[in-house]
Amino acid sequence: MQHDAHHAHQGHHSTHGGGSSWAMAARATLHCLTGCAIGEILGMVIGTALGWGNVRTMVLAIVLAFFFGYALTLHSVLSSGMGLRAAVRVALAADTASIAVMELIDNGVIALWPGAMDAHLSDTTFWTVLAIALAAAFVVTTPVNKWMIGRGKGHAVVHRHH
Repeated sequence: MQHDAHHAHQGHHSTHGGGSSWAMAARATLHCLTGCAIGEILGMVIGTALGWGNVRTMVLAIVLAFFFGYALTLHSVLSSGMGLRAAVRVALAADTASIAVMELIDNGVIALWPGAMDAHLSDTTFWTVLAIALAAAFVVTTPVNKWMIGRGKGHAVVHRHH
């Protein structure tokens, strides 16, 4: 087991084969959570504004969560000077599993929470359950990201290009 000071010294670049820190995994998960939350909320707002039912609105929210999750990574990787084609490959490699787990947990909580699917954007229930769902997704996805980063996968791929 490596010493925490060693991880601190290596920062977010110590991702290949030697394990990963919980702080690094939490940062990767927060990055993913940001894109997912933007997409989820925007999807729900659009679906509600268009008068769509729960299933269509949830599908839109999931699609937008993936879109914004990938977009945030693309932005940072493109900013490092990487070309678009390579940046897309990096974003797909870095975020797909993380976003998928996050969306499964997030939408699972919302779907199973009594009354959450029928709550409107103006209801306290909607925002409370969404916050709980996103928090649950963060808690479940962080160990997944830690495991992936420790094996040179997930956000470790992004960090190799900084």
